[in-house]
Amino acid sequence: MIELADISLLLPASQYSMKTLERIQYQLANGEFELSHHAFRRAVERNIRDIEIMEAGKTAKIIEEYPDDKYSPSYLLLGFTKEARPLHMQVSCAETSLVKLITLYEPDPAEWLDSEIRR
Repeated sequence: MIELADISLLLPASQYSMKTLERIQYQLANGEFELSHHAFRRAVERNIRDIEIMEAGKTAKIIEEYPDDKYSPSYLLLGFTKEARPLHMQVSCAETSLVKLITLYEPDPAEWLDSEIRR
């Protein structure tokens, strides 16, 4: 018998990531996130408000995957605020009740093409 935990192994990676992305988008948009100590410091330094995280998180997309990240797999997301401010948000994929933001920042145009592709 297939267990619920085994279903993700049967899905193609893109479908599994999409389901995970939808959950992350929902939680970010609804304020169901926590900031790591590092992310909190960066948010203060860069004047990134919770409402901007919520706005950008609502339609964020995965631009990089880090399956071998130090503590748990993670994604780098790109989202835009209502004022069209691009935000990169690295989020942990660990199964927790809140989405954990590892870091967040506004991408530097000298390092990113259209905020999405590394130069």
